[in-house]
Amino acid sequence: MRIAEPYSVIIDGTDNFPTRYLTNDLCVLTGKPNVYGAVFRFDGQASVFDARIGPCYRCLFPEPPPPGTVPSCADAGVLGILPGTIGTIQATEAIKLLLGIGSSLAGRLLLYNALDMSFEYVKLKKNPNCKVCGPHPEITHLIDYDEFCGVPGVGHDEGSAGGEWDISASNLAARLHDGDKLRLVDVREPHELAISHLEGAENIPLGSLASRLSELDSAREIVLFCSSGRRSQRALELLRSAGFRKVKNLEGGINAWARDVDPSMPVY
Repeated sequence: MRIAEPYSVIIDGTDNFPTRYLTNDLCVLTGKPNVYGAVFRFDGQASVFDARIGPCYRCLFPEPPPPGTVPSCADAGVLGILPGTIGTIQATEAIKLLLGIGSSLAGRLLLYNALDMSFEYVKLKKNPNCKVCGPHPEITHLIDYDEFCGVPGVGHDEGSAGGEWDISASNLAARLHDGDKLRLVDVREPHELAISHLEGAENIPLGSLASRLSELDSAREIVLFCSSGRRSQRALELLRSAGFRKVKNLEGGINAWARDVDPSMPVY
């Protein structure tokens, strides 16, 4: 609320449902237009959600999809040019709103298909039962959006997947010292390996993990890690959804290893 206060327009450039619902509710509660955009494979969407004159994002999507039912960009892919196309449309809408010119996309959802270069529009109406912008709102303040969207790991510390899915740096070091046959998978980007690395780990960046699952043996215990544990949490959820059960997340990432096991290793 404090961050949004001085701004006239909020542009949603996010890639996850918790932040989308947070952005929407913030805009409704503060009376600001929400310039929305989304991309998936070869398709894009754009609109302006302004509850003062039309529907909000919750009017169109009252509830988030069940966790794991919507594939990520790593799973489904997205045409690299597409975010630029939709982002330019969002920027155009924002400038029009600030200048008070033209007709905005408020009350309309633009559907763009890059394969046949088509633009279509769907008329949107305000949902009288909307929980945040309806006449009798149930949501009158910002809520826990991770919990609302069922994000895995809710309630755990940053860098932790929670409970049995985590392994601490010291525990991992002890098991490696004892000769346990663990497969270490570093899901960071290749350029990060120049900063720090674990001996014997193989690099499979998170973005390519979905397409390389066949390289992993579900019968062998796998330890995933990144810099802080956040990306490896996502990697763990991907492997779990694919049926892997012998998989752990290095809690706190390789930075935790640097702090607790090898102080000579840089933290970043």
